Amino acid sequence: MREETSLIVLHHTGGAAGEDPDAAEIDGIHRRLGWAGIGYHFLIRRDGAVEAGRPVLAVGAHAEGANHESVGVALCGNFCEDVPTNAQLESCAMLLAMLSKSFGFAPDAEHIEGHRDLAATACPGDALYEQIPELIGKAVWYYMNA
Repeated sequence: MREETSLIVLHHTGGAAGEDPDAAEIDGIHRRLGWAGIGYHFLIRRDGAVEAGRPVLAVGAHAEGANHESVGVALCGNFCEDVPTNAQLESCAMLLAMLSKSFGFAPDAEHIEGHRDLAATACPGDALYEQIPELIGKAVWYYMNA
């Protein structure tokens, strides 16, 4: 169990452009890598559906060095080659607001980061990474109005 949560880390699932794996598929991939199961806490499908991954209070396996303080949110797709859907972005903003409120911090750049902010990786891809300020702005609106 995580003792504190002070960060939400955004990821993309990678793979081929347009891929839309579900949580069970990613769980299988991560288990084949020798992990205890899906490393992300939440997965956002291309239609905007949010699927649960690891239990939200469990330590994730998504951002080495930050797993003990963070929740991992992955959007399905390879955003080095493709763009997130509007439905994904809207669901992500709502989820960021809900998680921020649940863990008692503001939805801001101090508490919401891309995986590449923590490690030498292209994740979450340029097309999603460039959306983070807008996602935070929308999350603030949901945080204040939900």
